[in-house]
Amino acid sequence: MNKEFSERLQKIEGVLNTYLPAQSSDDWRALSFGAIDSCVSQAHLSNLLEPCKNLVDLGGKRWRPLLLVLCAELASSKKSEAEKISSLENAYNITPLVEFAHTASLIHDDIEDCADTRRGKPAAHITYGLDVALNAGSWLYFEASSCIKNLKISDSEKLRLYELFLLELRRLHLGQAMDILWHRNPELIPSVSEYTAMVRNKTGTLSRLAVKLGVLAGGAGEQIVEKAGSFAQDIGTGFQIIDDVINLTTGNPGKKRGDDIVEGKKSLPVLIHLEKVPGDAPRLASLFSQARSEGIDSPAVEEAISILTGSGAVDEAKEQGQKIIEENSNLLAGLFGTSDSKAAGLIMELFGALRGVPAERVAENAKRL
Repeated sequence: MNKEFSERLQKIEGVLNTYLPAQSSDDWRALSFGAIDSCVSQAHLSNLLEPCKNLVDLGGKRWRPLLLVLCAELASSKKSEAEKISSLENAYNITPLVEFAHTASLIHDDIEDCADTRRGKPAAHITYGLDVALNAGSWLYFEASSCIKNLKISDSEKLRLYELFLLELRRLHLGQAMDILWHRNPELIPSVSEYTAMVRNKTGTLSRLAVKLGVLAGGAGEQIVEKAGSFAQDIGTGFQIIDDVINLTTGNPGKKRGDDIVEGKKSLPVLIHLEKVPGDAPRLASLFSQARSEGIDSPAVEEAISILTGSGAVDEAKEQGQKIIEENSNLLAGLFGTSDSKAAGLIMELFGALRGVPAERVAENAKRL
């Protein structure tokens, strides 16, 4: 990994461990819960901490908090040294907003999708039980915002962070509601525009949150914050499309190939295929129903994948996802007209690495900013 990334990620891990510790301290309890009864013990708190901490410690790319920090660097690149230091301190300290919200969403996603594994291990609701996992995931959404209280900024600036965070969480749940509607009804096929709206909210919202928080911490005005957020939501959409493709090809890490078929997900490859061959809708609906009933080892899973790959829909979706990411990464990195800044190059390198693009090509793209 790029040394520049490693150094930043080490700082991010330190912040995440502070706000989600393995064992609670008096200071942490006071920050999280205020004054609570003395009889509340570590055993009680463990039902909140352990499922969340375990999932965070299993890893993940941490690209959203890293992107937040890089965007703060980008937005503050023309400020004084003292202003830069203050901006970056705030940026690191609000990384729990994106990483904890992401972790909470994974716990809830696995419950809603009846998924057994996450990152190669049993999902939280399998390990700890549905009641504990559901409660802990819900708590973590709220716990994420505790980091705002410690920031050395004005009350109005803190209010802006709370407003931004809560707006994006509401959007995230809207996207999830749309997705649930479609995967619970095998015959219900969304339009491509509906699918895009769903992904922008369900997946794109966390990318949008990371970027908006970062440029806000870097001192950017509201107009730039919103513009950067629009690029970020499309980048998140592109990555979701790529994840959908991976699910139908090699399989996502820690998951089984084709589990989107079992869950009835109407991903972009499905929608592209049905635009090409609309007469296949009843057949695919039947295969989705069979896979849901029989599980991941159902022959319906591979038959559905064969239909989608045979029409070229999977390859087309991959191309669309890659194009969306590349175009919007360039727009985001060049937003402040600082193509010579280290942060702009690192943002492009980050997205290039996530897409598996060679460093040489990323460097060539950076020259065109």
